[in-house]
Amino acid sequence: MTAYKLRTKPHDGQRQVHDSTARFRVLAAGRRWGKTRLGVSECLGIASEGGRAWWVAPSYKMGAVGWRPLANLGARLGGEVRRGDRQVLLPCGGEVAVRSADDPQSLRGEGLDFVVLDECAFISEPAWSEALRPALSDRLGGALFISTPKGRNWFWRLWTQGQDTAQDELRSWRFPTSTNPYIAASEIEAARGLLPDRTFRQEYLAEFLEDAGAVFRNIRPCLHHEHTEPGRHRDHRVVAGVDWGKHLDFTSISVVCSECRLELALDRFNRIDYAFQRERLKALVEHWRVADILAESNAMGEPVIEQLQRDGMPVRGFQTTGTSKQPLIESLALAFERSEVLWIDNEVATLELEAYEMQPLRSGRMQYSAPEGLHDDTVIARALANHARLSAATSRVYVY
Repeated sequence: MTAYKLRTKPHDGQRQVHDSTARFRVLAAGRRWGKTRLGVSECLGIASEGGRAWWVAPSYKMGAVGWRPLANLGARLGGEVRRGDRQVLLPCGGEVAVRSADDPQSLRGEGLDFVVLDECAFISEPAWSEALRPALSDRLGGALFISTPKGRNWFWRLWTQGQDTAQDELRSWRFPTSTNPYIAASEIEAARGLLPDRTFRQEYLAEFLEDAGAVFRNIRPCLHHEHTEPGRHRDHRVVAGVDWGKHLDFTSISVVCSECRLELALDRFNRIDYAFQRERLKALVEHWRVADILAESNAMGEPVIEQLQRDGMPVRGFQTTGTSKQPLIESLALAFERSEVLWIDNEVATLELEAYEMQPLRSGRMQYSAPEGLHDDTVIARALANHARLSAATSRVYVY
């Protein structure tokens, strides 16, 4: 009982998640990190203010993990504990209920102020998108997604989106078990010795492990933090790749020195008028003395490229189709496997590379894309820059 009381004070990781003002928070953490305690505290905190919160588990049986501490702590707060319904009613009128997601349709109907999705990686995506997310709309409610990873499913995609600082409502964290100061290091090492490496990495290190559909490998060893100046590349062949976007999508620009095989700059932005995008590209080109720009010409790309050409910029268009995209992406994947280029260590860009996937088509070709809901703008920009690097058409040095 004494140990239980000692653990009521949140550790640093729990405090980070709790203090976040994001409406939707995604937490990937190792076993025994304290995910359940954090979620229970969040639910009771909402209920103590008169709100309605749900604890949603993958199955009725797994719901007991959250129900036991909810019932115990709810009783201490003077609440009415309805064990048959798995519901706690607090004196202020707030309530917390435990629900099962094994039938997503059973989660429809009620308006909610807050929901915890426990072991979210084991809950079907429709339970969230078709039932729980709409239930939060009328009250502008929030959600906490907690789980150990399970490959790269929708929980991983949600976590990946939360790593993008451009997101206003969504934030994500990843903590290994070792960041819980109440778990002995010897216990973690004992688990390491008993478990298969993949299991330990997933369950204790909270790693999202690659699956068979991953396109890019050897990513992390090909990243760099090197600071460089234009003068170091003055007589080198510097190229750039550009993927255009405007509103929901991002425009990304990758600048690479072909001689040094080093990415010199990576820019990513959205919600900017095309005129300003052109000026932003021009500034990068002039700063790094870019000799050749390969820009995607699909959709609005073509008129933007034509304007840049009228302005005297060394830009070529690349039409991305099902046929042209495969060799473009495969060339970049090969560059990573062979460590041919060092790329800037940018977390959002790295996550896009790790998320990128392939699926075989009936025609025998491969379809390459980001998972639904994620972006691939830096992937395409880097693929275009890599293509320009390898292209014979860029054998000159641009002179201003």
